[in-house]
Amino acid sequence: MKLSKKDITILYVVIFSFLALSVYFVAKKQFVFLLSPVVLVFILLAIFSLDKLMLFIAFATPLSLQLSEFVSGLPVDMYLPTEPLLFGILLLFILKVIVDKGLDYRILKHPISIIIYLHLLWILITSLTSTMPVVSLKFFLARAWFVVGFYIITAHLFKNQKNIGRYIWLYTISLIIVIGYTLFRQSKYGFFDQQFANMAPNPFYNDHTAYAAALAMIIPFMFGLIFLKNYSYWQKIIAFVVIVILTIGLIFSYTRASWLSIIVAFGAFIILLFKIKFRTIVLLTVSSALILALVWTQLIMKLEKNRQDASSNFMEQFQSITNISTDVSNLERLNRWSCAYRMFLDKPVFGWGPGTYMFKYAPYQLSYEKTSISTNFGDVGNAHSEYLGPLAEQGLIGFLLMLSLVFTVLYYAVHMYRTSNNRNDKIIVLSSLIGLITYYVHGVLNNFLDTDKLSALFWAYTAIIVIYDIKNKQQQNTQKNIVDI
Repeated sequence: MKLSKKDITILYVVIFSFLALSVYFVAKKQFVFLLSPVVLVFILLAIFSLDKLMLFIAFATPLSLQLSEFVSGLPVDMYLPTEPLLFGILLLFILKVIVDKGLDYRILKHPISIIIYLHLLWILITSLTSTMPVVSLKFFLARAWFVVGFYIITAHLFKNQKNIGRYIWLYTISLIIVIGYTLFRQSKYGFFDQQFANMAPNPFYNDHTAYAAALAMIIPFMFGLIFLKNYSYWQKIIAFVVIVILTIGLIFSYTRASWLSIIVAFGAFIILLFKIKFRTIVLLTVSSALILALVWTQLIMKLEKNRQDASSNFMEQFQSITNISTDVSNLERLNRWSCAYRMFLDKPVFGWGPGTYMFKYAPYQLSYEKTSISTNFGDVGNAHSEYLGPLAEQGLIGFLLMLSLVFTVLYYAVHMYRTSNNRNDKIIVLSSLIGLITYYVHGVLNNFLDTDKLSALFWAYTAIIVIYDIKNKQQQNTQKNIVDI
C-alpha cells in the first residue's frame, strides 16, 4: 500500500515527537517512558488481535514476576506483565458489553457462567460491607480481571479448538523453563534438601505449593494428549517427555498436598473410566462419611500418635500428611482453619471482607493452637483453604457459591463426557476435569486463585468444559432434528 504525502508527514511527526520525548525523559532519568512502544504494541494487540494477546499471557504467566520484586513499599502489588494486560482486557470487555459486539451469549448465559457471576457479585457486595473496603475492592478487581481474561475471553478463544492446545502448550513450555530453573537451583544444594525446595521456585512462584499445584494441574492434560487420534507419533512422544519432566518437578517440590491431589484425581479418573453410577458414588460417599463419624475419636487418637515430620525422604514426607501432633505445617493449617471458622461465627452473613483474612485472624488464634510459625502481623499468608477462606471473608453465601461452582462444573463435565460420541472431545473434557479435580483437592489445603499462576489454568479448564458442553448440546440437537425429519 502506497502512503500519501499526508500519511508520510504524520509518520515523521510521530517518530520525531517520540525521539524528542525520549531524549527529554532520558535527560530527566525517567526511563519508564522508553517502554511506551511496548505498551502501544499490547494496546494494538488487544484491539485487533485479542486471541494472540491471550496466548501471550498464557506463555507469560508462569514467568511473571511480582511488582514488589522491583519496587518495594508500594500500596499495590501485581504480577508483571500479566495483570496490567488483564486489567486492560477487562476494560476492553466492559466496552464490548456496552456496545454489544463480538460476544457469544451461549457462553455468557451458561449455568457455570451464571454461578461465576453470582460469586463475583457477592464478592462485590461483601467488599462494600468489608471491614477493610480498599483491600476488598482490590481483591474484587483482581478476581474480575482473572475471570474476564482467563474464563470469558479465553472461552471465546477456545471456540477455535486448536487454540486450546496452543494455550496449554504455551503455558507448559513456560512452566518447563521454571522447572529447569528450580531444579538447577536445587542441584546446587542437593535434590534431597527439602527445606531449600520450599524456596527454589522463587521468584517465579513465591510458594512451592503453588508451583506444585500448577504441575499437578498440567500432568493430566498432557496424559490426555497422548490418546488423541489427531496427534502424531512424535507429538505423543514429546507429550510423554513433558510428563516425565513435570513429574520430576512435582516429586522434588516436596509438596504433600499436590501428591495427594494427584492420587485423588486418579481415583476420580477410575470412577469415570469404568462408568460407575452416580447413585453408587453417593452411596459410597455417605457410607464412608458414616463410618468416619463412628470412628472419628479413634482416628484422631491414631493420628495424634503419628509424629513423622516433613522430611526429604519421600515416604516419610508422605506419611507426615496425617501428622497433627508435631508437624508444624499441618498444625499451622489447623490453626488457620480454626480461626476462619471462629471469624465466620462472628460475621456469618457478609464475612469480614474479601482479602481481609490475613489482617484480621490474629486475635482469633488460641494460645494452645499456635505454632512456632504463627504470627500476629498478617505477613505469612491466608486461610490455607479455597473454601474456608471465603467462609470467613464472604460469609456462608460466599462459601456456598464456591461449592456450587465446583459441583456445577463437575456435573456438566461428567454429563458431557458420558453423553458425547466424539472420542477426542471426551478426552479433552476428561483431561480438563481431572486437572481441575487436582485443584479442588489442593484447595482444601491451600488457596491460590488470587494469583495469575493458578487462575490461568483453573478458569481456562472451566472454559474448556463450557465450550465442549455447548458443542455437545449443539451436536445432539442437530442429530435430533435429523431424526425428526
